Amino acid sequence: MSFLGFLLLGLIAGAIAKAILPGRQSGGWFITLLLGVLGATLGGYLGGLIFGVELGTFFDLRTWVLAIGGSLLLLIAYAAVAGRKTKS
Repeated sequence: MSFLGFLLLGLIAGAIAKAILPGRQSGGWFITLLLGVLGATLGGYLGGLIFGVELGTFFDLRTWVLAIGGSLLLLIAYAAVAGRKTKS
């Protein structure tokens, strides 16, 4: 998959993950892109490690499931860290 395809996959996977999670998440489109791309990478790594499945082509269903799953994990972690900030 090309670099631009991977960025597009990350942006869409991050947006889908944001839509799946209940409540309102902080962060704009750049945070969504960043967490989506990192989530796609994490999902591909964990998919290969746990299930023996790697990221495939852009239109492969496994690629989307792994990317969205990884994005969900990172969004949950980001929400937990961002939610801990206290006002002083």
